[in-house]
Amino acid sequence: MGQQDSTAASNGTSTDGNASSESPLLSGSRTTGGMGEGVDREIETSFFTPKRIGLIVIAVLMAAGLGYGVWSTATGGQVLNVDREKVTISTVKQGDFQEFIAVTGTAIPKQTVYLGAVEGGRVEEVFLEEGAMVEDGEPILRLSNNDLRLQLARTEARLAEQRSRMQQMQMDMEQRRLRLQQDLAQIRNELRRVERQFERQKRLHEQDLIAEQEFQDTRDNLQYQRRRLELTRSAYRQDSLTYQSRLDQQQEQRRRLDQRYETMQEAVESLTIRAPIDGQLTALNAELGQIIGAGTRIGQVDEVGRYELRAQIDEFYIERVQHGQTATTDAVGDTSRTLTVDRVYPEVEDGRFEVDLAFKGGSPADLRRGQTVRLKLQLGQPQQATLLARGGFYQSTGGNWAYVLTDDGEAAVRRPLRLGRQNPNHFEVLEGVEPGDKVITSSYDTFGDADRLSLQ
Repeated sequence: MGQQDSTAASNGTSTDGNASSESPLLSGSRTTGGMGEGVDREIETSFFTPKRIGLIVIAVLMAAGLGYGVWSTATGGQVLNVDREKVTISTVKQGDFQEFIAVTGTAIPKQTVYLGAVEGGRVEEVFLEEGAMVEDGEPILRLSNNDLRLQLARTEARLAEQRSRMQQMQMDMEQRRLRLQQDLAQIRNELRRVERQFERQKRLHEQDLIAEQEFQDTRDNLQYQRRRLELTRSAYRQDSLTYQSRLDQQQEQRRRLDQRYETMQEAVESLTIRAPIDGQLTALNAELGQIIGAGTRIGQVDEVGRYELRAQIDEFYIERVQHGQTATTDAVGDTSRTLTVDRVYPEVEDGRFEVDLAFKGGSPADLRRGQTVRLKLQLGQPQQATLLARGGFYQSTGGNWAYVLTDDGEAAVRRPLRLGRQNPNHFEVLEGVEPGDKVITSSYDTFGDADRLSLQ
């Protein structure tokens, strides 16, 4: 060791015996104890080495993470500052929950009568224009139909001929009846005369005062007259039956002709189309000279002052909408109106079905055809429930959770929910909040994943 140290010392000196600059490796060495012996000196280095700096950074990050964990646990997770004025806060309350759907109804007349051409023809005159107010029976337009008028004339001629034929037949039958009655009267008279003669001859014959041949002739004549009376009576009865049968046939034929004539008259009269009810002529599709076929609809008359509403409803509710259900509206004259479902149409088109709703107590006076009215159609009876106002939060959470204000009202924390039924105004809350709790019901789209909102 002494030799190594002396060698090291000799290497640290110059040849002229003077001290030179220290070797970089021995810059920290010094002689101690005056012994003249060489020893290792401690090398001075910086405290903030890269390794120590890395360890310090890791320690700071761990401490920060631990502090954030403790802080977030104490405050309820990630906190987001929110302007109180930009959110909607609703109070949970206890009340009647009425399940209803919002629909839009269109005013239609309570009664609409369509105008149709019973018989075809050419438009000769148009008395009124579309939109005019009409009274029952008032002429609207007139058609012409020459064929129809010709048929009416022929029917009228046949009817006159039939009437004449019946009159002639009645006269003939009356004359025949009179002749038969005269014959009967004559036969009865002759029979009485022969009976008297027979009685006288019978007494004389018994006394042998007259010849046998004369008595037999009188007796045969009596039998003949009796037979003649019987046959004439039978002929009279048969003739009467025949006459009645022919008369019935003629009367039936005349009745058919009368009916046909009346029908033809009605057809000719129907060429003048008249208003079927008091109301408004809301449609008229006819021009002068236009040929209109039989059965063609040419217009309509609507009853004025009596209206109902027709609404289209999503087919999802088709099994829940029934006759007699109640609907309300306050959109007409600023007065709440009550209606009932009067008719449910079973047909579904484009995913919707129609219902007619009738006003209770009469329709509003200022209601007009085609006017739309917003309705709330009740689907059941009111029931007590915990109610939460509807809002945009439902689109963000699906109703599974919401931000509920703390007791001091300075913050809102996430809380799980379970919702039940809903209507356009409220949700039915089954679990998660109680009456009196305050909930942020506006949209959560800008809140991200914050667990807690600090209301500023």
